[in-house]
Amino acid sequence: MRSNVSVRAMELGEYIAETNATVRACAKQFKISKSTVHKDVTERLRRADPELWGRVKVVLEHNKEERHIRGGLATRRKYKGI
Repeated sequence: MRSNVSVRAMELGEYIAETNATVRACAKQFKISKSTVHKDVTERLRRADPELWGRVKVVLEHNKEERHIRGGLATRRKYKGI
């Protein structure tokens, strides 16, 4: 991963905006922590590229709205043995 945090934030933002990925999926793809992804796309990206940050914010809000559904499905799979 690049050491320049603003460049990294923009790369993460582009990935999330293009793929509608969750923070967790983005962290796994780039092999960095969820905390780093979240800080990069919420704080650093906002200053580096406000337009891209707006697109990423829409995806993050959508994922947040669906989070309880994904959690419920994961629990269902866990106890069904799938």
